[in-house]
Amino acid sequence: MTVPGIPEALQRKLDTLPEGPGVYLWKDANGDVLYVGKAKRLRQRVRSYFASDFDTTPKNRLLQRLIADVETIVVPSEAQSLILENNLIKEYRPRFNVRLKDDKSYPSIAVTVADPFPRVIVTRRRDIPGARYYGPYTDVGQLRRTLAIIRRLYTVRSCSDDLPVERRERPCLDYHIGRCLAPCVGWQGEADYRRMVTEVVDFLEGRTVDVRQKVREAMQSASEREDFERARDMRDALRWLDRLDEPVSVEVIGTGDADVIGYARDGDDAAGVLMRVRDGRVVGREHRFLEGLEEESDGAVLSAFLARYYVPAEARARRVVIPFPPEDLEALRELLPDADWAVPQRGTAHRWLELADHNARHLLESLRIESFETEERAEDPVYALGRDLGLSSVPRSLVCVDISHNQGRDTVGSLVWFEAGRPKKSEYRKFKIQGLGQQDDFAAIHEVITRYLTRRRDESRSMPDLIVIDGGKGQLSSALDAMEKIGIPPIPMVSLAKREEEVFVPGRADSLRLPRRSPSLRLLQRARDEAHRFGLAYNRQRRTTRTITSELLNIPGVGPNRRRQLLERFGSLAGVKSASVAELTTLPGLSTRLAERILSHLNSIS
Repeated sequence: MTVPGIPEALQRKLDTLPEGPGVYLWKDANGDVLYVGKAKRLRQRVRSYFASDFDTTPKNRLLQRLIADVETIVVPSEAQSLILENNLIKEYRPRFNVRLKDDKSYPSIAVTVADPFPRVIVTRRRDIPGARYYGPYTDVGQLRRTLAIIRRLYTVRSCSDDLPVERRERPCLDYHIGRCLAPCVGWQGEADYRRMVTEVVDFLEGRTVDVRQKVREAMQSASEREDFERARDMRDALRWLDRLDEPVSVEVIGTGDADVIGYARDGDDAAGVLMRVRDGRVVGREHRFLEGLEEESDGAVLSAFLARYYVPAEARARRVVIPFPPEDLEALRELLPDADWAVPQRGTAHRWLELADHNARHLLESLRIESFETEERAEDPVYALGRDLGLSSVPRSLVCVDISHNQGRDTVGSLVWFEAGRPKKSEYRKFKIQGLGQQDDFAAIHEVITRYLTRRRDESRSMPDLIVIDGGKGQLSSALDAMEKIGIPPIPMVSLAKREEEVFVPGRADSLRLPRRSPSLRLLQRARDEAHRFGLAYNRQRRTTRTITSELLNIPGVGPNRRRQLLERFGSLAGVKSASVAELTTLPGLSTRLAERILSHLNSIS
């Protein structure tokens, strides 16, 4: 999408936006942040600001006039983009964002462990001395359910009395309904109360094995006493525990503060990312590109990034999470003697490291495509490609074919069309692979080429000037064989192998190695990556459809109409799984027995 009237550098960024969830920051010509927004699909949302149907209010028109640059930060989920957006708005206070006067953040659960008789409360601030926090929660419903479980299992006091300084003459209503053991009048000692709070903390930190056993014993005991109401409460609590994951939050790494280093490399280019995590939340992302890396190891490159950029940085955290040990780690330890260096292999810190690496890969991809757009602008990549491949005519139109599958299932083919070096999405095609191609990449390539070229011939449509196959010699041979069997005039065809970016040309024994920064290789890479992205999206769509259909229809009593009702009401298979029995029975004609059967079946396959 080319938009007239916006800076050229911004246009290039609009063309290289990522597809997934994240946060975007609009900036003016001075680099000041104008607006921070979140998006489920960054590419679609950011580009919508310049679409013809964008809401042209006076505020939006002014924002569009001031926009000179955009920065994007990718995250693994919508919930985390929500929290990151909130953190960045509080940090930058952009003029175009809505700001609450009291500047509240998302709610957390606080346990006031420093008190003699701790409380479990909901708070939007983190300024209670000695408290331990869990969250923040973006789903208030989940927070309420978590609190309900705690209050059902434990007799934690709900009053705000300053115990044991303040004493009451009589216990409150909570004591009489069994929700509290009245420490306010001295009927429960401090040691006994604190043992219970320790169990609450274990529960909130995800250590629920002992809690589950306690609930089962309480349910059995209540049943034996014929206290069926209590037994039902314990049964419902156990079911919630079975579904309970860690709170939907950007949660603590170690002590809560960390600097997470992401790294990605492509040949002679690399990107280093510094993600600052404070109190368990992302508060910023910084990056630097590195080039001229010929013959340098990854350890040396990471060491250079840390020594030249991270060491001089201000406001460093004590804990530094890195993807692998740099070459000069001991020297870095001397430069930063107070730093704790960690290379996590699992857990929360490892998930943060994956996120930082994902951001580094995204930035490096943007650099590569921008280099294709700017540094090599002096030479038209289409003409350069024709020259480097030795073609008799300029490949003004080319198609690239890719095969995607999920461990041999849901195999699909994708074909993208580039016209004059630019994607032409009206000519994109996707293929559901049938027959032998479901288990064989060579057969899948053969099928895609056969079906595509046959249809173009039968419809008397123009053929592309060049066909690019994602793969090596074997994939190229299959494609050539398919084209020969169709009986059409030969079309120039090459393949691009990702491992070493080798280009295989028919009739040539060895591969063609194009310079890493050549405009012709950049064009081939861009077409290959676009075909892969397009095919991967189709593969996920087919996999999701198959999973939803097969799992729901495998449940006795659920037919096509019932499946449609469930998906329309709850949106997805995950939505059905997370619903309660009561929510499922709101569907017309769906009984409690069938609702329990549906949830039992879906939970058994998770």
